[in-house]
Amino acid sequence: MENSSSSNSTVPNENKSNYVTLKMKRPKVWAIVIGIIVVVIILVLIFGRGLFLAASVNGVSISRSALNKELQKQGGKQVLEGMINKKLIETELNKQKVTVTKEEVDAEIKKIEEKIAAQGGTLSEMLKEQGLTEADLRTQITTQKKLEKVLADKVTVTDAEIDAYIKDSKAVIPKDMKPEDFRKSISDQIKGQKFSQEAQKWVADLTAKAKIKYYVNF
Repeated sequence: MENSSSSNSTVPNENKSNYVTLKMKRPKVWAIVIGIIVVVIILVLIFGRGLFLAASVNGVSISRSALNKELQKQGGKQVLEGMINKKLIETELNKQKVTVTKEEVDAEIKKIEEKIAAQGGTLSEMLKEQGLTEADLRTQITTQKKLEKVLADKVTVTDAEIDAYIKDSKAVIPKDMKPEDFRKSISDQIKGQKFSQEAQKWVADLTAKAKIKYYVNF
């Protein structure tokens, strides 16, 4: 009787050994998750320092967050205002459905290239100095061309204005320039001044009408 009771309540040694082995082969999920997290942290520390650090001085780290805070103090307000103006301009130009063709942009880039070449430089060098790409330049030109179309009736230049400018500034025609080219260059200068003034007024009106909320203080 005792032998029978003992065999019913006790797992045979052979089966018990197999049971323990099978159980140990199934690691818990939380252990796997922790292991993965640890590996990720190690990889980030090794390869992703640039994501968190801007520099180190004699072993002392300067974080990217500290750099960003300093940049915000120095020019954050101006940068944010520029981004707001850019968004207002883009929205209004799209609303008015103003378009500019690729040919118009190409023509303007060609003019810029010619001016730079006359000074002994290249467009790529100029873009590199200003930290711009050709795509950035094309975007800027496209926006300006659209604005020129919107403000076209406000930036016209009359012959009387050209005559008054020449008289007031006492401008003299260069020996190697034709009179019509000279007047054209004066007209372009006056037009540029008018465009700058009218563009500022246009953006100011948009800003006054817009609902702008600020979530940062400088």
